Amino acid sequence: MCEEVGRGQDSGSRAQFSRHQRAGDKQIVMLTKHPQDQPKPSRSGARGLSIGALLVASMVAIALAGWRPEAAQQKPTSSGLAGTGPTVHGTPDDPLRDPREIHLRHVKQLTFGGQNAEAYFSYDGKRLVFQSTREPYQCDQIFVMNVDGSDVRRISTGRGRTTCAYFYPDGRHLLYSSTHLSGAECPPRPDYSRGYVWGVYSAFQIFYATDQGTILKQLTHGPGYNAEATLARDGKKIVFTSQRDDDLDVYTMNSDGSDARRLTRELGYDGGPFFSPDGNWIVYRAHHPSAAEEVARYKALLAQQLVEPLEMDLYLMRADGSDRGQITHLGGASFAPSFFFNSKRIVFASNYKWPGSSQFELYAIDRDGERLERITYAGGFNAFPVFSPDGQRFVFASNRNARQPHEINVFIADWLP
Repeated sequence: MCEEVGRGQDSGSRAQFSRHQRAGDKQIVMLTKHPQDQPKPSRSGARGLSIGALLVASMVAIALAGWRPEAAQQKPTSSGLAGTGPTVHGTPDDPLRDPREIHLRHVKQLTFGGQNAEAYFSYDGKRLVFQSTREPYQCDQIFVMNVDGSDVRRISTGRGRTTCAYFYPDGRHLLYSSTHLSGAECPPRPDYSRGYVWGVYSAFQIFYATDQGTILKQLTHGPGYNAEATLARDGKKIVFTSQRDDDLDVYTMNSDGSDARRLTRELGYDGGPFFSPDGNWIVYRAHHPSAAEEVARYKALLAQQLVEPLEMDLYLMRADGSDRGQITHLGGASFAPSFFFNSKRIVFASNYKWPGSSQFELYAIDRDGERLERITYAGGFNAFPVFSPDGQRFVFASNRNARQPHEINVFIADWLP
């Protein structure tokens, strides 16, 4: 589920999209219906729908004036990260929760200022590891904190750029990706004059470290982007994204870095993988260009260590890479998927209602692509949802109530089924 946390750059023009159904690979089993058959959200029933990466921020966030029941159904929403965050008018006992967010209770903000995202629980549910750009750092570093927001400590080197940290089961060790071996400076930001693109830097390697910051081992080697890593619940397998075979694909390896195996082979960006709690499934997001012009553009950008993440859908496969299938056909960008505690449903972020913008909401869907349900209603940017190991708590990143443009914070809430 790990993604590069972008900065919501304004593109100057709204991105245009065309959607192409891929049908050539016989290994891909289409699990969902076509878009016109996909469950549609309603205001009262199936609670509608919704990268670290932030897509093109096309509009300025709108501050809202007082909440009232009828206004909650009609209020304008922020269009992403270009302005201050959307104001949430909750209840006196739950001021950071939009009243339509029926699965959330006691929403609490854990970070304040900067860009904070991709917070993942320790296996005992007591701590979070997350990435953050905050003073004095100019790009993301890895931090840990308690689930109440206390005892925030940097555990990465403070050099280069980092992403995608995750706890090992013992709670004393973590993995994360970093460019620090290639230099102390942050990698150069992509040239957005080419459109909204992410940098997939070949300097990213995955490291094994203590929760005090000591790097014990480098888990990946050689040229090619290695990042977006998470661990299986039993701690035996890592799933990650790599360009080691000239395309961006999903791989697994043992928790010590041995026995790396490629799971995806279609041309395109397969990434952000996440194991189900039962260890049987991997969910990930992908876009597979099919038209000749699309393929040429994808290859040309990748040769420059860039990708264009404007169209992405969710895919599912077994932990060995078999039975791969597409589970959303929403348009826009759907990303940052992870599983519910029961391994049967998936939570994710999407801008399919506002394609080309950095306005994302959170949604849930069954593994077979049915029962699409909207989770958040705050407007603006909401992403990187993940459950605590016991399924009782829910963490996500959002710019709700943010005071500065591009500010993103980590929030935690109790989860109501």
